[in-house]
Amino acid sequence: MPIKIPLSAPDIGEDEIAAVTAVLRTPRLSLGEKLVEFESKFASYVDCAHAVAVSSGTAALHLAGLVAGLQPGDEVIVPSFTFIAVANAVRYAGAIPVFVDIEPQNLNLAPVAVEAAVTEKTRAIIAVHTFGVPASMDELLKIAQRHNLRVIEDACEAIGAEYRGRKAGSLGDVGVFGFYPNKQITTGEGGMLVTNDAKMAEHARMLRNQGRSASGEWFEHEELGYNYRISEINCALGIVQLARIKEILAQRAAVAAMYDQRLRGIADLQLRPLEIAQGKISWFVYVVQLAERFRGAGRDRVATLLTERGIACGRYFAPIHLQRAYQNVPHRCMDLAVTESIAERTLALPFFNRITPEQVDEVCSALKDALA
Repeated sequence: MPIKIPLSAPDIGEDEIAAVTAVLRTPRLSLGEKLVEFESKFASYVDCAHAVAVSSGTAALHLAGLVAGLQPGDEVIVPSFTFIAVANAVRYAGAIPVFVDIEPQNLNLAPVAVEAAVTEKTRAIIAVHTFGVPASMDELLKIAQRHNLRVIEDACEAIGAEYRGRKAGSLGDVGVFGFYPNKQITTGEGGMLVTNDAKMAEHARMLRNQGRSASGEWFEHEELGYNYRISEINCALGIVQLARIKEILAQRAAVAAMYDQRLRGIADLQLRPLEIAQGKISWFVYVVQLAERFRGAGRDRVATLLTERGIACGRYFAPIHLQRAYQNVPHRCMDLAVTESIAERTLALPFFNRITPEQVDEVCSALKDALA
């Protein structure tokens, strides 16, 4: 059966379409006023002094590592239970990913495991706010301070999330966001680097534009740079989406609550909490953990049964350290027992701003049938 309920869907309205069309009526499609406006409004939203818009969240991660000073041979502590771009960005800088286990409660880096992974080669920690749930930043920042490490926050899934009253992405040395179409807000393709360090921001702006300085000539380059520019079209879309962020986050929280109400109490499911004591969740996806007896092939069979009924689902995340791309490249693994167990039992259900109660009902009914 063809997919009738997708895993995700962008929420684009007439205001977004009008904003994009307006840019197309101007002669400036790159490095223009919309870029400046998007950066300014985003910096204000996350309460950081500087924001640098780029072509993707992956590009933002790459630049974050470079402006944080990563050098070939440095070690960077990362989770394996996350999107592969986190570790790839470390490799782009010539550094070595060190895969560390996660906490079963929030699915983020376990501070105790992070502490145990630190060596004389460690230079940074990448704290991912997985599924929009803030990582244990107090503990991670204390570890970083003790060992003189940089902290890069990957908030690509967590725009609007809060940790003890501060926005995710604003607590470390540098934060990154992504705006792919499955994210809370989208620019089509795009990302953002945020920091309170003016030199880091200036360096990132130079690197995203082929290594050109702001005051230099177009064909003069100060260092090796990249084409990580983002278009005015993407920025115009982002400005309108960001203006709706409060409404969007409320819609997504309401969808999570619908799922929770319908699935609560099923013996074979462990649901994520709707609220956390130390902050605020920004709902990126809605994931459930299946009972241990479904681990691996059982979870995959449930996913197949949902797909056969036209319902998309996602097996988030395939651990990075087990993927072919990491079998013959330098990396280091700590004990990853929690990561491997949870990865084989986790399933993401259809989740987007305008999913209807009837669609949620259909997904939940199909899931219950598949579990049975």
